[in-house]
Amino acid sequence: MKVCILGNGLTSLTLAKALVNLDINVDIYSNEKIKNYNKNQTIGISKANTEFFNNNVLNIKKFLWNINRIEIFSDSLKNQKILKFENKQKKIFSIIRNFEVYKYLLSKLNRNKLIKFKKKFDYHNLDKNKYKLIFNCEFNNPITKKFFYKKISKNYNSSAFITIINHKKLFDNFTATQIFTKIGPIAFLPISSKETSVVYSVKSEKNIDLENLIKKYNTKYKILKINKIASIKLKSSNLRFYNYKNILAFGDLLHKVHPLAGQGFNMSVRDIKEIIKLIKIRKDNGLDLDNSIFLDFEKNTRHKNYLFSQGVDFIYEFFKLESKIKNNIFSKTVKLIGKNKIANNFFKKIADKGIVI
Repeated sequence: MKVCILGNGLTSLTLAKALVNLDINVDIYSNEKIKNYNKNQTIGISKANTEFFNNNVLNIKKFLWNINRIEIFSDSLKNQKILKFENKQKKIFSIIRNFEVYKYLLSKLNRNKLIKFKKKFDYHNLDKNKYKLIFNCEFNNPITKKFFYKKISKNYNSSAFITIINHKKLFDNFTATQIFTKIGPIAFLPISSKETSVVYSVKSEKNIDLENLIKKYNTKYKILKINKIASIKLKSSNLRFYNYKNILAFGDLLHKVHPLAGQGFNMSVRDIKEIIKLIKIRKDNGLDLDNSIFLDFEKNTRHKNYLFSQGVDFIYEFFKLESKIKNNIFSKTVKLIGKNKIANNFFKKIADKGIVI
């Protein structure tokens, strides 16, 4: 059997590797060149997703920098710590550079006989194509424009500024820090003992000196260099319908979230985990792989993905409102809730495994 993936991004390659590991032939179509990810761009992967990735996709342990503590602060409480999640003995999540995992996946797929990279897909004769299952990960193609355009979307009218700071060696650089500032959240995400990724989501680009703001909110690093800063416009979206016949929308096409919680790629990995589970069930029972898999996938995931993405948006709006009304009652409330062990463990579980119903 042969399936098709439209798009050659990180999610597409991750899905392709998971499928070929099940001895499924995969054709990857894309009119774009191989992705050239910014070397300063990083992603966070939860503990549960890291384990799934290593066991079912590709072992990426050598690229990971493990985090065992997360500390969250707020400007409104004069940079007091309002939340802390930690596990001194084990990692909570890991940080990895996008381009490293992408290049590693690409190198493995290029040597796999079950994979073929192709350029021209016949978008206009879908009923005549040879694929029983088509995964569409592209935003701009005729299929998306015709079948997957209905969505709930939001423009944050802000940008995420991304860079990596080089600093003097810090042997215990295993704590991720996020500060809710008056103009947006800034996160310091360690990727080695000498490097830390910085993601600053800023409401407005006017008259903002990013380098000085990074220095202002940095409390522990002796910065040697701030690398080139890149920016991404921030929007969120949730697709209303996931599939059409034998075509399934996938990856960021299904859901995009604000980066403050570092959950964008994690949501896609959980989706891959679900689709692999459904395929395994059918293969183990000698059943054909058909579009019923996509119907079950949508039934099992759409409500969870929507609730999760709305939760991320709620956090953003929660602290945005606090900065507007110039009152610290919200941060004080979060600080009080965070001290409760049951609530703290609940938040950690949601961030690690997503919504489990």
